[in-house]
Amino acid sequence: MLGKMYDNQVCSIARTLEVVGERWSLLIVRDALQGKRRFDEFQQSLGVARNILSDRLNKLVADGILDRVEYQQHPARYEYVLTERGRDLRPVLITMLNWGDHHAPDPDGPPRVVEHATCGNPTTYEPVCQNCGIIHRDEVRVLPRS
Repeated sequence: MLGKMYDNQVCSIARTLEVVGERWSLLIVRDALQGKRRFDEFQQSLGVARNILSDRLNKLVADGILDRVEYQQHPARYEYVLTERGRDLRPVLITMLNWGDHHAPDPDGPPRVVEHATCGNPTTYEPVCQNCGIIHRDEVRVLPRS
């Protein structure tokens, strides 16, 4: 893994990259959001070397994204469960999915669809103003802390 390159930056994006900026980490979170919990499920889905997967899972546990939970005692076996902090990455990954479908599309069309679990209709994540409701993404500005 690369060393820190953001030490002198006061930036929430840089701090986030320190936790989930490595590609295997986000793909593990993606798989966990889709219900995978066991090492072999992640390894089979991702095709990543076992030592790399082990390192990434350990880092995600250390960073509070996953909990390592024993599900069998003899021999000891563990599964990885998303924490609230990990589940809070869902809109980030869905936004990345939408960006990829639009800017780097699969020739056969989107491999996944995002829908509202309650009614089954397509959905997206949009910025929301606490006063006005949903707003267009171009109506958002990011300002330095005052």
